[in-house]
Amino acid sequence: MSAEETGKTGGPEPTPTPDPGPDPGPAPDPEARGLRLVVVLLALTVVSGLIDAVSYLGLEHVFTANMTGNVVVLGFAAAGAPGFSVSHTLTSLGAFLVGAVAGGRVAVRLGKGSRRTWARLTLAAEAVLVGAASAVAFAAPDATATVYTLIAVTAFAMGLRNATVRKLGVPDLTTTVLTMTLTGLASDSRAAGGTAHHSPRRTASVIAMLAGALLGAWLVLNHGLAIPLLVAAGVVGVLAVMASGRE
Repeated sequence: MSAEETGKTGGPEPTPTPDPGPDPGPAPDPEARGLRLVVVLLALTVVSGLIDAVSYLGLEHVFTANMTGNVVVLGFAAAGAPGFSVSHTLTSLGAFLVGAVAGGRVAVRLGKGSRRTWARLTLAAEAVLVGAASAVAFAAPDATATVYTLIAVTAFAMGLRNATVRKLGVPDLTTTVLTMTLTGLASDSRAAGGTAHHSPRRTASVIAMLAGALLGAWLVLNHGLAIPLLVAAGVVGVLAVMASGRE
């Protein structure tokens, strides 16, 4: 470039900046892909109704999801009330606590990472455990060992799930216990001077548990124990594939 040209332009002509195009916006959040945790936990509440229908109606009046009821049942059994078993109830309580310990360890390991991955892994484990219980019920429905196996496996699965749900911390959705849900529904209602802010979620939780118990009881009474366990495993398996990490 000549001095004369340089003088006219004041230096080399700058290179034009390419047009970046429209702003693509923020990157998609992988945690948001799939069903919200509220929907997942409501579906798990239905499964809890199924599981307790199987255990209470088919496994000699023991709970494997609802440990509040189980402690009461243990008192009945210890007092010699007919139709209750101390050994069955202790098996359920023990397996549930071991499952909760396992769930706590998983939470320590995965709880600081992706909620989506954490929820999916624990749901997949529950689906496998309940599916295994269904397989045992299909293979040996009348064996004495089957009763203890179903109690232990489903109670362990419920302990694992309860520990996970507790650590996830979604309000008003414990998936297995409704006492505080019903208390909150009443005490926070407009009739009690509250705002009823969480009433839809709490009401949905109660309906979900009732629906699961109704379906589970019908299946147990008409088809035995294996079918409702298989249904429960299938539902949890679908949730394991579809759960997101968002509330």
